[in-house]
Amino acid sequence: MSSDYDDGQIRVLEGLEAVRVRPGMYIGSTGPKGLHHLVYEVADNSIDEALAGHCKNIDISINANGSVTVVDDGRGIPAGINPQTGKSTIETVLTVLHAGGKFGDGGYTVSGGLHGVGISVVNALSAHVEVKVWRNQKIYTQRFAKGIAVSGLEVEPSQEDRTGTTVTFLPDTEIFKDSIEFDFDTLASRFKELAYLNAGIRISFTDYRLELLGTAEPKVENYYYEGGIREYVAYINAERDPIHEEVIYIQGEKNKVQVEVALQWCIDAYSSDNILGFANNIRTNEGGTHLEGLKVVLTRTMNAVARKRNKLKEGESNLGGENIREGLTAIVSVKVPNPEFEGQTKTKLGNTEVRGIVDSIVAEALTEYLEFRPNIADAILEKAIQAFNAAEAARRARELVRRKSVLESSTLPGKLADCSSKDPSESEIFIVEGDSAGGSAKQGRDRRFQAILPLRGKILNIEKTEDSKIYKNTEIQALITALGLGVRGEEFKASQLRYHRICLMTDADVDGAHIRTLLLTFFYRYQRALIEEGYIYIACPPLYKLERGRNHYYCYSERELQRKIAEFPSNANYTIQRFKGLGEMMPQQLWETTMDRETRTLKRVEIQDAAEADRIFTILMGDRVAPRREFIETYGPKLNLMDLDI
Repeated sequence: MSSDYDDGQIRVLEGLEAVRVRPGMYIGSTGPKGLHHLVYEVADNSIDEALAGHCKNIDISINANGSVTVVDDGRGIPAGINPQTGKSTIETVLTVLHAGGKFGDGGYTVSGGLHGVGISVVNALSAHVEVKVWRNQKIYTQRFAKGIAVSGLEVEPSQEDRTGTTVTFLPDTEIFKDSIEFDFDTLASRFKELAYLNAGIRISFTDYRLELLGTAEPKVENYYYEGGIREYVAYINAERDPIHEEVIYIQGEKNKVQVEVALQWCIDAYSSDNILGFANNIRTNEGGTHLEGLKVVLTRTMNAVARKRNKLKEGESNLGGENIREGLTAIVSVKVPNPEFEGQTKTKLGNTEVRGIVDSIVAEALTEYLEFRPNIADAILEKAIQAFNAAEAARRARELVRRKSVLESSTLPGKLADCSSKDPSESEIFIVEGDSAGGSAKQGRDRRFQAILPLRGKILNIEKTEDSKIYKNTEIQALITALGLGVRGEEFKASQLRYHRICLMTDADVDGAHIRTLLLTFFYRYQRALIEEGYIYIACPPLYKLERGRNHYYCYSERELQRKIAEFPSNANYTIQRFKGLGEMMPQQLWETTMDRETRTLKRVEIQDAAEADRIFTILMGDRVAPRREFIETYGPKLNLMDLDI
């Protein structure tokens, strides 16, 4: 290998070549997330037209051949000659990186697509793209392949009096080597969210892949919400008991920053962190200044109202922010002319001015709203005061957990078999059910970096348990202490976490699935950041061991087992062992199939749709029976038992 470094080794990438060489820099990855990002980029352009007031309808379809078409009734991409490039503006927008109407004055005041990389990157990473523009009583058409124009701009008169843009693209298999198959539900979740965030915009989504669907008719969903984020909050709280039926809605604009806030408190909800933030239609998973502003103003305003209404006496301490936010579902959506995103995933809003703008707009409107509705103010405050009292009742139990915390150098839970490594980034913990499975896991593990925590029985369902009982529970205490978690309501600190892989390893039966769900409920409600930042995994032990002669195969589903048996001759002799529980597996088997980093399968738990996840946890794990029965009756018959990992 040559160690020379000279002029000839400096390579200049022309046009969109850089995008094709390093696609991950522009769309995050060439896996499913990056693939779906292509659709979002094109859809964002249409949404930007809607934000500018020029578009009402957006039609998105997955075509039979796997390509995607996005149609809008906006102004249409300008079709004249661009003075900077000497090419048509359509070709310029499609082939020049960072070309568009969002970088100058007058095109767009606010843009959701500004954070992204634009349609030129979609063009660069597609096998072919076709753009049609309706404008000036004409139809303009141009085709591209792998980022390069393969036709000139074709112009013909239009028989329709319409404007708008149609973009059709097929991702390039040279870039997306694993798959170019779009997931309907993933896309639908985002389009539904966009419709909620942009009141009055109609989004239609159709899947024409009949063979994949196994149906004779395409799958169609329409999203249109006149009430915008008010309807979004109502949807999230549909299965809850609200303190006030009317969703509190606040809207305002200051220094060209548009602010929308929707608030609703519920009697039967106990989480204090169910606040969704959006900036220019981008979900800010890591928070930001708009969320900080909302939390501060809620705490200050509600305490002021409490003192004014004599709910807090002179000398009594103020209610804490987490007390006031208990039971609250809130959405704050801001539209910022020049957004600054920061954080690991670029989903944290950094504009400092937004904090004060949200504060001032909400303070005035919320104070006025509650002054004219004293009954609602009293009911919300009553809930907050109850939360304050419950927190005080839980404090002693919580202090016990704190005293046991590893951060204060006290003892770890006796059941924990810790690993020798003190580096959290390489350490992982397997949470298993029962001492039997715990014994096999302890013997089979790699002691250097794998810890084992056996739990006895099913842990508390914290969806319907108050704090004081949570902290008194032995299994919960063991989890909090072993993992190095803080206390619910406090900021999550990854630096305190003792393991960066928390693996749920339960039996492949109904009880195991239930325990796994209870654990996920605990992590989701107790410290959601664990899931959001990618620390929670599900281990996948095999269901069967198939033996034929001296050979053996592990099968992870019924379908995989039948497929393997079908490969044998018709007269073959074989034996099937069904692993009902992990305790039935020998330590070496458990290591080979489930714990060995070289051969195992781990599923990382992600939240694709925060609102839907919240709703499902409420339905399935809450204390209201009727919504759960309705859910089971609706979806139970549609289940394919072959697809379940139990």
